[in-house]
Amino acid sequence: MAQDGYEIKISFKPFKNEYIYLGHYYGKQLPIIDSVKLNEKGEATFKGPKKLGGGIYLVGYPDRSRHFEVLLDKNQKFSIAADTANIQNIVFTGSPENTAFKAYQAFMMQHGQQIDALGRQLQASPQDSVKLRQQIIDLNAKIKKYRGDIIAKEPDGILSALLTAMREPEVPQNHPAAAKDSMFAYKYYKAHYWDGVNFYDERLVRTPFFEPKLQRYFDQLVYPSADSVNKEINYMLGYASINEEMQRFLLLHFANRYLNQKYMWEDAVFVNLYEKYFANKTYPWLTEEGKKVITNRAYSLMANITGGAAADIELPDTKGTKKNLYNVQAPYTLVAIWDPTCGHCKEVLPKLDSLYQKKWKAQGMKLFAMAKETDGDKKGWLDFITEHKLQDWTHVYYSKDADKARIASGVPGYSQLYDVQSFPTLYLLDKDKRIIAKKVTEAQVDEILEHRKSNK
Repeated sequence: MAQDGYEIKISFKPFKNEYIYLGHYYGKQLPIIDSVKLNEKGEATFKGPKKLGGGIYLVGYPDRSRHFEVLLDKNQKFSIAADTANIQNIVFTGSPENTAFKAYQAFMMQHGQQIDALGRQLQASPQDSVKLRQQIIDLNAKIKKYRGDIIAKEPDGILSALLTAMREPEVPQNHPAAAKDSMFAYKYYKAHYWDGVNFYDERLVRTPFFEPKLQRYFDQLVYPSADSVNKEINYMLGYASINEEMQRFLLLHFANRYLNQKYMWEDAVFVNLYEKYFANKTYPWLTEEGKKVITNRAYSLMANITGGAAADIELPDTKGTKKNLYNVQAPYTLVAIWDPTCGHCKEVLPKLDSLYQKKWKAQGMKLFAMAKETDGDKKGWLDFITEHKLQDWTHVYYSKDADKARIASGVPGYSQLYDVQSFPTLYLLDKDKRIIAKKVTEAQVDEILEHRKSNK
């Protein structure tokens, strides 16, 4: 047997002469990394020349609809005896960590069932609540001790690493600092959320709980701002950089999460990812197509980061006179990028004008509308402006020829500078033409203005 390989012998009843599969968790995916055909006796061996990365692996049934879990770490030469008639009684030979894992699962199932039963009794017999709650507390304490004993006995073992990563912080009760700081519980919980977790431990990648724990941290505990999120990402990736698999997992997770932003400020998170981890680096797992997607998206965002200065626009107006966005003097400027042939645009622009005339004009806002030619309908553009009496706006027109000329001369087109992916696209700018909000609806613009007005 190769010293660096894996060799997992398996007896899997009642299957015969069928393929079974070896895979593992990877975020929300379950990639298959090996398969083997069972013989007439239902026996086979998963075997390979290189050791597999540690984690929770899955032995898949022939129909791939079901599986059971196996731990893999340093020892990858052992045997499994499984029978679907009693799949809970899997027998591991030569694998102490899997024997311990099986015992842990049995312990948790037994005590979990007891806690569930007590919970049902508590609902049915509230008069016994003190007694029943104490029994639940005692069982939870027993579970905690069981886990703690495993971690103390094998601190570097895979089961210990998994239990440590799954552990929830316990906020101290009646802590003196809590009386002085209403945020004490949150701060303590966040500060201890990753206790004992090493971001260079790739075994965590091959679990079903690491990615949800990661996402929960960013969704619920990290302050929602680009600076805060970037700080956390850079911290994690700093440690993960010494392990290729963990680095790959985190980079793909963050790139996919922030590729299409949920909140406007997340544009700066994606640009940070690109500039720090993708712009001048290559990875064996990243295809040229994948890098192109990331690069193109970053370039589309760089010129329109929320809070940054909007790109100037210089285009001819309805009379052919060049107009500049930065020459519009106003405490607020709403940039509307639209297409004269777009049905939705024809609904939205009159609504913008109505809000402008009723409310926004009094707040000093001015409207700057850039019509982007898609089907050569310049006459339709002029007719629409006249028909709906949009005379109190600055109107400019961006022709296909002008777009081609800019790009040919090496200057980004306005569609790229404003990341135009649909029409209409609205940007709200402050007096210095810095981006307050982008890709918003007219209702959201109104909400933002009302909020800023009430907070003056």
